[in-house]
Amino acid sequence: MSPPLTLALAVERWPIAGFAISRGSKTEALTVVAELSDGVARGRGECVPYARYGESVDSVRAQIEAMRSQLGAGIDRRGLQRAMPPGAARNALDCAFWDLEAKRAKRPAHELAELPAPRALPTAYTISLAAPDAMARAAKEAAGRSLLKIKLGAEGDSARIAAVRAAAPQATLIVDANEGWNEANVAANAAACAEAGVVLIEQPLPEGGDQILAHMQRPIPVCADESVHDRSSLSALTGRYDAVNVKLDKAGGLTEALAMVAEARRQGFTIMVGCMVATSLAMAPAILIAQQARFVDLDGPLLLSRDRPNGLRYVDSMVFPPSPSLWG
Repeated sequence: MSPPLTLALAVERWPIAGFAISRGSKTEALTVVAELSDGVARGRGECVPYARYGESVDSVRAQIEAMRSQLGAGIDRRGLQRAMPPGAARNALDCAFWDLEAKRAKRPAHELAELPAPRALPTAYTISLAAPDAMARAAKEAAGRSLLKIKLGAEGDSARIAAVRAAAPQATLIVDANEGWNEANVAANAAACAEAGVVLIEQPLPEGGDQILAHMQRPIPVCADESVHDRSSLSALTGRYDAVNVKLDKAGGLTEALAMVAEARRQGFTIMVGCMVATSLAMAPAILIAQQARFVDLDGPLLLSRDRPNGLRYVDSMVFPPSPSLWG
């Protein structure tokens, strides 16, 4: 157990510059920020409640509020893993614990996690789902970036990916269908992606309806997103997926994400690290697990109209590790 902690909660609204996937578009990111204090040091963590997983701002805030008495009684980060299920609420508190521990120890979080110092990494940049000509214009503007993540998952995807490739001939492309394909079109869409030189397809079929992946040829490696959450969900993916997208909001924080990456690698999965649309505070802990990833998709702040003060530094396609003033 750790010393008693006080909890402060804030719900924040961050305007989005433009973002659309197969399930719809968003105009703002709603985040919940948890701050833990021992009276001297403070630590923060940010999460994004996600309706796809049955979460809302109110439900996540209630989950965190329900931990107030245990925080006051001295529960520590390890106890938190047993006290809360995976999800956004635990992510906010877990990352706040890591930040608090780093501030107390006056040591960076990567040292506390016994990891090498993080380095700058290339991150994907998202091209939102739209008509082929609109996606081509967006891809042309971003064509100088090394890695583009193309949102698909609607009728006419073969035309979309062809238009994007023509507009960004040198960029490495990954595709995210956000569960938007089906048994009737998945093979044709995958073939169109292969023709366009796509290197990874993320979650083509709905969670629970992806059994066909085990029995079809996969011309491109397929990555689980909605079908994977924490370590307990990994074993069911064998034979269907080649890679897994690790997100802190799904795993329930950095603690589980670190363990999940180790287990996924042991089981032979390629690692992708992703994010929800959020500020740099939500991205910062993910920088640590991204060091072990083949694909990094931490462009959330780039999709916002503005980021929080002391945010991550993005230069061209590179994202740099956080400063202690932000997190860790």
